[in-house]
Amino acid sequence: MVDLLIIGSGGAGLCAALSAKENGCDVLVVSKTYPTHSQTVQAQGGINAVLYENDDDINLHIEDTYKASCRLSNKDNIKTLCENAKDSVLWLESIGVPFNKDENSKIKQRKFGGTNKKRTCYSSDYTGLKIIHTLFDQCIKNKIDFKNEYFLIDLIVENKKCYGAIFLDIKTGKIENIYSKSTILATGGYAGVYSNNTTNSLSNCADGTAAALRAGVKLSNIEFVQFHPTALENSNILISESARGEGAYLVDSKNKRFIDELKSRDEVTKAIYEKLINKDKVYLDLRHLDENKINKLLPQEKRIAFEYTNIDITKELLPINPAAHYSMGGIKTDKNFKTNIENLYACGEVAQSSIHGANRLGGNSLIEIITFGKKAGISASNNSKNMKSIKNIESITSFENKIENIYNLPNKINFYEKKDLLANELFEKVGIIKNENDLDDFINFIDNLNSQLPNMGILDKSKIYNKNLIDFLEFLNQIEISKIIALCSKQRKESRGSHNRLEFKNISNEYEKYSYALIEDELLKIGFEEIS
Repeated sequence: MVDLLIIGSGGAGLCAALSAKENGCDVLVVSKTYPTHSQTVQAQGGINAVLYENDDDINLHIEDTYKASCRLSNKDNIKTLCENAKDSVLWLESIGVPFNKDENSKIKQRKFGGTNKKRTCYSSDYTGLKIIHTLFDQCIKNKIDFKNEYFLIDLIVENKKCYGAIFLDIKTGKIENIYSKSTILATGGYAGVYSNNTTNSLSNCADGTAAALRAGVKLSNIEFVQFHPTALENSNILISESARGEGAYLVDSKNKRFIDELKSRDEVTKAIYEKLINKDKVYLDLRHLDENKINKLLPQEKRIAFEYTNIDITKELLPINPAAHYSMGGIKTDKNFKTNIENLYACGEVAQSSIHGANRLGGNSLIEIITFGKKAGISASNNSKNMKSIKNIESITSFENKIENIYNLPNKINFYEKKDLLANELFEKVGIIKNENDLDDFINFIDNLNSQLPNMGILDKSKIYNKNLIDFLEFLNQIEISKIIALCSKQRKESRGSHNRLEFKNISNEYEKYSYALIEDELLKIGFEEIS
């Protein structure tokens, strides 16, 4: 038994671990991969904070964030985030994150879409990578324990109280219960379920979100998936907003700019998508930028473009398309990062902490995982201090049987082909623009897919490092959360931020509420509740 179990080793999980450890708590971080493989690494552009109030104001940061959310957020939570942002950035600098500096040694900032000020601090276009490596170094220095290559199967929950989680040790194939006084889910978002049309890494498969749903945790605003405007055509590799922040243009096939590149992401994405569905093409144009500037501030974008498309962005146009990028919905948490299940907390992209609403500002995700990750670690560790002991409530037998049943399924249908089909159907029918008929078609598609599962076994029957088994378990989670996205999208009969319904083109006051999805008494409930 541990005081605090943290599931997920991205920026939010590592910050929670560091603050909990500092608060005198024994911490164990369990992860499907390794900290340096986390999704945080792919956050390239920067992290938002008002550092110098002679040219910016925390109230402006609050207003920009609230406006971008399309009034679907909690201003008090945003205020907490923005007021603590400067301390978070300075803390990162103090532990070694190498932010770009000006000639006066002040942290440099760039302007991102949907804001009125240069507020995004950066480390070239490797900001997330630099942050995660620094945090991991600190965790090692502070002797925080890790278990890597552990796949989350389910949470241990009884009578709406969490007592830890059940994992598959990928290395050995054995099932292991880990009991804890408090548990934090920091497993990342669910945009990876759009697997052929996402900037997310292959391992980002909604595992935490799906396990939470099965355990009776309330999910919120799941229909709000952010599509990043600029991913490489065909491969969907992210081209950071830092490119537009440094002055890149968006142009169509006639070489004409068609939108202000620094509008909010929902607006830019929709404008690009409308070009593409009308058989036009869209390019990122950096040719007018100084090559030295590109080499210094956008080295990763230059390298990615050349390595994956053989395009030199200093001389050629770069073809792009939007791709699923970020989950603005997730596990509903209160101001102390608690879920509706006792002893269970959530932070980072897996959580819906009432910040991003219908549309997230670039740079606000990194500041959220740092600021709220640290605070979640304090809340959860304080909860652990108030608990004397816990009982071991869950037998692992049923979960061993669950895995064994997968080994015994016949392999009459190739689930990898179905996974590709699911991702494509999801993007086409539950993507940037949705309509009632497509959503109904997709829900029927999922129901049909579920009926075929008994014939989709795995070919590899080995126990050690069975990637075939992990892929199948991820596929099950993908099915589960994809259907929730579709069901919540169908219920929200309006267009707001990233959620666009063809039949309901405007924001409706009737839907100025959070949606929720919750399993109670084995029944899935979908509805709306007041903003909190």
